[in-house]
Amino acid sequence: MAFLRAGLLVLSAVTAMPFATGCAPLAAQTATEALPAPAVRQLDEATPKTILFVGNSYFYYNDSLHNHVQRMVVASGVLGDAEPSYKSSTIGGAALRDHAVSHLVDHANLRVDDPFELVILQGISSAALNEESRRRFNEAATRHAATIRAAGARPVFYMTPAYAPAHRRYSPEMTEQTARLYIDTANRLDALIIPVGLAFEEALRRRPDIVLHKPFDSSHPSMLGTYLAAATVFATLYGQSPVGNPYDYFGAVSAEDALFLQQVAQDTVSSFFGRTANDPD
Repeated sequence: MAFLRAGLLVLSAVTAMPFATGCAPLAAQTATEALPAPAVRQLDEATPKTILFVGNSYFYYNDSLHNHVQRMVVASGVLGDAEPSYKSSTIGGAALRDHAVSHLVDHANLRVDDPFELVILQGISSAALNEESRRRFNEAATRHAATIRAAGARPVFYMTPAYAPAHRRYSPEMTEQTARLYIDTANRLDALIIPVGLAFEEALRRRPDIVLHKPFDSSHPSMLGTYLAAATVFATLYGQSPVGNPYDYFGAVSAEDALFLQQVAQDTVSSFFGRTANDPD
């Protein structure tokens, strides 16, 4: 499975889809506008069926991110009659270096029939906040990417969202700091990035009252935060817009919220990668 690459350009703020009612286009000037563009824009063949998610509680909160992505994929029909096979391995509070990726990437160890095509790596939420944690993130990312590729899979990096303002370590610059860490690391390792942190920022810009974090800690995703993350993962990996996807977590996500979050995910992915909606080229 090959990747398409784009040059390192200034991130544009162009959207490619019509907006849901009440949504505004991506801001002309944002804190992340001057970030380098991702070198890897998308999967060449955007139909992965076997995916391993490796991370921490940001993944397993709210019935686990991989379940929501899988249900969204099935509801979309993007794989036809094929059933996706996803696994998630998480450790609460874990940094990238805490995971035994060499064990996990062997599909037989997780009782999966077919080899993993993609392994999605999610680091600790504070990875970008100081020099030492950035160094450790880069070292672990480099090591894990090599292990994943040696097993015949592709590494993908999940850009975490910033903390909500009530968090004691909140900073208005956290989204940009985290985005830059993930972009620089993924570009160096020729890997795809899922821009979840940028999607959170954009959703909050459009609807400042929306609650995307758990109120008790201002860190972990709320159910709506996980839904937005799932839509962003779906749009990034499969090259298909999530707008109009019928999956609503069995009625737990309102039609209004689902459409809003789907649109934010699509707009963020289109802008970040410079894509045209539903165009895998």
